[in-house]
Amino acid sequence: MTPTPKGDSADAAKTAGVTGTYRASPRPTFDVPTLISRESATRHVWGDPEAGEVADWIYVSSGLIHALVFQLEPHGFFRHSPDHRTVFAADELLYVLEGVMAIANPETGEVCRVETGESVFFRRDTWHHAFAHGEGPLRVLELFAPPPSTGSSGAYAQTRPYLQETRYADDDLLGRLAVIRPEPKTLHRLGRDDIVWRRDLGVLVGLCASTEQLTAGLLELDAGQAAAAHCHGGDEIVYVTEGELTVRAWQAGEVSVFELGPEQACYLPVGCRHEYRNFAGTAARAVFGVAPSYLG
Repeated sequence: MTPTPKGDSADAAKTAGVTGTYRASPRPTFDVPTLISRESATRHVWGDPEAGEVADWIYVSSGLIHALVFQLEPHGFFRHSPDHRTVFAADELLYVLEGVMAIANPETGEVCRVETGESVFFRRDTWHHAFAHGEGPLRVLELFAPPPSTGSSGAYAQTRPYLQETRYADDDLLGRLAVIRPEPKTLHRLGRDDIVWRRDLGVLVGLCASTEQLTAGLLELDAGQAAAAHCHGGDEIVYVTEGELTVRAWQAGEVSVFELGPEQACYLPVGCRHEYRNFAGTAARAVFGVAPSYLG
């Protein structure tokens, strides 16, 4: 079978009355296991002069999961505007691929500094702004579920009360921030020590976050390792960050084999049996997202 990308012609944002400069993002979907490179990802520019403009590489936007890489130029940012409201009905994991991200909840004043190889997780109804910190560009992998095809993004954002006041500091902590640090309210920064590791596939799988909507984490295969064949109760996207990863998938009597390098991803539909292998001489690492259920 040949993978066929399909754009979602039903523009949920328009039916919800979104006007002005807002334009719903493209929704590339596939019927079969598919390799997606940075070059073949669907390009999109999000935002306006007030909210900031962001370059997107959309890898997949199926009926279950949305995955893209966004990039900000040095000192670039995105905030929100009346037409582009950054508050959605979805769980999101943002994994920093390059640079340093300062991310804020402008409603609560929370701010997190997230370095390359770290991530931040937040749940629905969380306002968020992001800034490229330092002197270089910022590239971030975004995993998002439920996806825009369900009306969880621009259409939903227009139903939320507009956030008039923006703050980037929590003054409630002044005068009482001692040794014990407060628990995060909405933004959960995840470093290496915050990952929950498992070997359910015979290789290292690290969970960054797992909810009823989205499971996201890391996959590590040493040279010569192979993960056991398995399937999930949701669509999966696997994005390689380091090394070379071979994905073999079985669906409807067809076998597909894909060789993935950095910045390449593989989409695997719900219920598709698949395995990962590392035939190279160095370790392979990837970020994955499954929505809604990790278990088969």
